Amino acid sequence: MANLRAHVSVALAALAAAAFVWLTAASLAAQGNAEAAKIKNPVAAAPESVAAGKALYAKNCAPCHGVNATGGSGNDLIGPAPDLTDAEWQHGGTDGEIFTNIKDGIPPDLSMGAWGDRLKDADIWNIVNFLKSIAKK
Repeated sequence: MANLRAHVSVALAALAAAAFVWLTAASLAAQGNAEAAKIKNPVAAAPESVAAGKALYAKNCAPCHGVNATGGSGNDLIGPAPDLTDAEWQHGGTDGEIFTNIKDGIPPDLSMGAWGDRLKDADIWNIVNFLKSIAKK
């Protein structure tokens, strides 16, 4: 009987772990913004746009996300900023989602504040084009 209980306990633990992994993956996938994903980038990813985006990124984004956009260390108040060059974009990786994340910030805790009141839309699109240009393929 004790052996059976041990097997049942192991099976339940494995089931709980699998459910946790599935729920975590589902919640990460759900963090994208379906409405923002529909927004099309009106600024062509021309060299001029990418260069302007690079300059804007260096001034406004690099302090948190790092000079090379590979992430920042964070501090006592906020966690580390994510790598913006990798394939994992927890809040959506389409041009429209990236634009919306920069413009409106990342809710609910807004660990990344909104930049829409400090940057023009065209500037944000230039940053989007720059980030897409440095993304790892």
